[in-house]
Amino acid sequence: MDKILEALVSSSHPLTVKRAIVKKVIEAAEKEVTEEQCQALYHLTTRFILLGEDAFQRQVGLQVQEAYARYHRDEFARFFSKEYVLGLLQQGYSSLDSRDPAILDFLHGSLRLLISCPAVLELAPLLQTEVLRIICERPEPATCAKLATILTDFPQCVPREKAGVLFCQQLVRTFAYFHCPATEERELREYVTQVTRVSALLQGIWKAEPATLLPSLQEVFAIISSTDPSFEPSIALASLVQHIPLQMITVLIKSLTTDQNVKDASMTQALCRMIDWLSWPLANHVDTWVIALLKGLAAVQKFTILIDVTLFKIEQVFNRLWYPIVRQGALVVLSHMLLSFQHSPEAFHLVVPHIVPLVKSLKSDGLPNSKTFLLQFAELVHCMMYQYSGFPDLYDSILESIKDLPKPSEEKIKFVLNQSAWTSQSNSFASGLLKITGKSETGKTGLVNLGNTCYMNSIIQILFMATDFRRHVMSLHLNGSNSLMKKLQLLFAFLAHTQRAAYSPRSFLEVSRPPWFTAGSQQDCSEYLRFLLDRLHEEEKTLSALQLTSPKPEPATTSAETLHSAVSQPVADVPSHPDPVVAEGDGRTLVERMFGGRLSTAIRCMQCHSLSEKEEPFTDLSLAFCPSMSRAHGPTDEHKSSSAVGPCQGSVNGGSESSEGSVKEGSGTKMEMPVVEPTLSVTDLVDYFLAPEILENENCYFCERCASLQRAEKVMRVVAAPEYLILTLLRFSYDATCHVRRKILDNMGIPLHMCLPLHQHGSPASSPSSTAVASSSDSPESGENLAKKLKPSQKEEGMTKSRTESKKNDAEMLSVPYVLSSVVMHSGMSSESGHYYSYGRNVSSTDGYVALPCPKTVENSSLSESSTATQENMGCTDQKSTDWFLFNDSRVTFTNFQSLQNVTCRFPKDTAYVLIYRKQEVSGQPSNSGPVVNGSKLSGEPPLQKELMDAITKDNKLFLQEQELNARARALQATSASCSFRPNGSDDNEPPGSCGPSGGGGGGGFNTISRLVF
Repeated sequence: MDKILEALVSSSHPLTVKRAIVKKVIEAAEKEVTEEQCQALYHLTTRFILLGEDAFQRQVGLQVQEAYARYHRDEFARFFSKEYVLGLLQQGYSSLDSRDPAILDFLHGSLRLLISCPAVLELAPLLQTEVLRIICERPEPATCAKLATILTDFPQCVPREKAGVLFCQQLVRTFAYFHCPATEERELREYVTQVTRVSALLQGIWKAEPATLLPSLQEVFAIISSTDPSFEPSIALASLVQHIPLQMITVLIKSLTTDQNVKDASMTQALCRMIDWLSWPLANHVDTWVIALLKGLAAVQKFTILIDVTLFKIEQVFNRLWYPIVRQGALVVLSHMLLSFQHSPEAFHLVVPHIVPLVKSLKSDGLPNSKTFLLQFAELVHCMMYQYSGFPDLYDSILESIKDLPKPSEEKIKFVLNQSAWTSQSNSFASGLLKITGKSETGKTGLVNLGNTCYMNSIIQILFMATDFRRHVMSLHLNGSNSLMKKLQLLFAFLAHTQRAAYSPRSFLEVSRPPWFTAGSQQDCSEYLRFLLDRLHEEEKTLSALQLTSPKPEPATTSAETLHSAVSQPVADVPSHPDPVVAEGDGRTLVERMFGGRLSTAIRCMQCHSLSEKEEPFTDLSLAFCPSMSRAHGPTDEHKSSSAVGPCQGSVNGGSESSEGSVKEGSGTKMEMPVVEPTLSVTDLVDYFLAPEILENENCYFCERCASLQRAEKVMRVVAAPEYLILTLLRFSYDATCHVRRKILDNMGIPLHMCLPLHQHGSPASSPSSTAVASSSDSPESGENLAKKLKPSQKEEGMTKSRTESKKNDAEMLSVPYVLSSVVMHSGMSSESGHYYSYGRNVSSTDGYVALPCPKTVENSSLSESSTATQENMGCTDQKSTDWFLFNDSRVTFTNFQSLQNVTCRFPKDTAYVLIYRKQEVSGQPSNSGPVVNGSKLSGEPPLQKELMDAITKDNKLFLQEQELNARARALQATSASCSFRPNGSDDNEPPGSCGPSGGGGGGGFNTISRLVF
């Protein structure tokens, strides 16, 4: 029979004839056939099946073998013996290799023919051993898929007990080699099918033998945590995750994260590869396991791993959102990574450039699920912009793209952020500079946030942008000095000349931080500014006093003279050598010359009309929000008293806090958002500050002439205008009921130009060189009490007379012009949370016009009125887009004045807090516009001194070395993602939270969303 069949198949007869004859051969299987004939047919049909020249031969082989095996099973069992099977699996068949899928197909078909025969049980031990051997040889996915099909149909051939554990481990290991180089869709689909078939086999084994599950998972972790640079496991391992029981998550993650033998580098690598699994199209629950591992690492405070992995993988996760088949799982992981990364906006800012293109794509792709997905994505973006407010230049385009989508409520945002926090005490900028980059296109240098130090960074930047002050500081000869001024000079030098994108001001922070400031916690930038200026002032006075008491040096000895010229000017009535650095010899310190002004306070008794006057110095004016600006120019209530609005006050060099009475109704107590358009201007607050105040009721004035408490009028006037006018807006009010400080969110108009009324008395007290000034603590009218304001009643008895007498004592009043130099913005809802950033530009004393004296006025001139007229004559010639800079910790970008004016309209939590105006030259008045060196006034930047040049050169060389090392580290990053770059170490015993090196972070912290200010 076998000879006939072989001759027939190889003959040239028509196919129909061949099929008819083959049918007769198959029907003959029912008849009795000898052992030799059966064996011959089995060998022939096996050859047809494995080596058939065409599909017809293979089909004939299968049909004939199946027919004769069904009717002659014992003979087929003897043919398909252990030895025969072993030879096929170890040596192959003729020209076929033992790993050829055709041999496994033949094996599978033969076992099916013996499915109810005891021979299968006899073959099972052999097959258990052989499949383990084959798996250990790391076969291709196609071979593994064939084996998986055999073992699924014949579970008795699956290795048992210890061999079963080893088989599962080796099968997992083989998974790691399932790489797919195919690019055609058909090949990719076939590959995914093969992987799915093998993973289903493992699922079945795990269910039948639970003892094999944990060792298999341990093998999975060993593979994905490998740091071997020559081995990259296949993403196909993702298909195994969906078969792991979800109830095991807690136990497994706890076991992994608490295992002391697992190194951080291995855990980092494992987490990165699990995140890669999000790309596997058919795997379920990958996002669940990734998030579980992230939470587990946070629970054991492995924050360095979390920071490194987030910054390394966040863009890859975001890119998965473009693919609908894996989009939903990727969004879940992205949301968790971003919402939990609350110490720095760096992770969010990595994906910010990709948000608008994705939103546009989702709006136009027409997929049924895109709309729902877009709503979820927009909610995440709103949460992130709330958390990291203070970046209007980055968020404007995003807000525009999602403006038509619903915005979550503030309560929901706070809840989401609070639930997602890491509750971390870790280094806040652990992986701050994974990539070292050069300066931004602005050419300006940012400042690294050292742990909630944005209050310091914003102040340093606005002082640096105070052009004339910076030039004075840089022109000082401070060689060998260890003073605070020397530290500031060095910091200014680095800001001007370093090649770094952001400089770390650690040494300056250590010497300039007020003693009562808690390291790593939120602070008030205006309080820091006052402390810094006061320290610089007192330091220079002390060194000047030491210079006066020390013996006059010989001409060849220059150390004492250098010390003197470094931080002070010679007192006018004491002979000294000419100072080559300072511009004047009136005894004032640099802080006094640049920021010092004088206020005159006059109190007139309304009973006897006696007048008491006093002058005080100031370096900044703290402007309170009046109860009702609508009546700012003259209330008519005769009985209006200072006690009624006494809590609403400004201050001279005072605090940044006012009581609840200073808050406009509905803005401070209920934390409602202000109207979009500004209803007030800075000039209105200055008018209010300088307006007359009636002292009455419990705030009556004790008149020495009357020897009793009397009603009186108090008037404050500026008698000496500073070169730089610092204005602090008292936005934080104290709520006595809740015992918390709240923020006044009123949108404040910021004029580019303004005028300050300057009263000149002609008395010695008004001379700039006069030192006969009472201390601010000498009387109740000093400090904050000095600035209590109330608009006087126009119907007051004796008012006309007192005003007439006052006019007689007034000399000429000048309207001193100022131009805006810089603004510090506070982003946040209260003083306990938020972020500081600043706008600034280079302005000198000649950037404007020369003002002329104003005529006398009957009353205190309205600053807002005069400034309005002034601005009309000035014009805005400095509106270029590159005139202004936005300083946000490490980030520096170009901006313009319009963006500054509109920032609160776009982001209601971002409000102006500290403003610096530069005085413009006034006709007939001396100017301190720049330093004088060797008798010549510097119009540009002073030359860099050798000591500063050496320090900068050394640091720039170090920076280049860091760039080279970082480039090498990035080349090796595939082997280990844990290569954090921590500039200059950690800060302040690891503060609880900070902005990170890129700034940001308003409204949030680790434990609570109202805890930290960044």
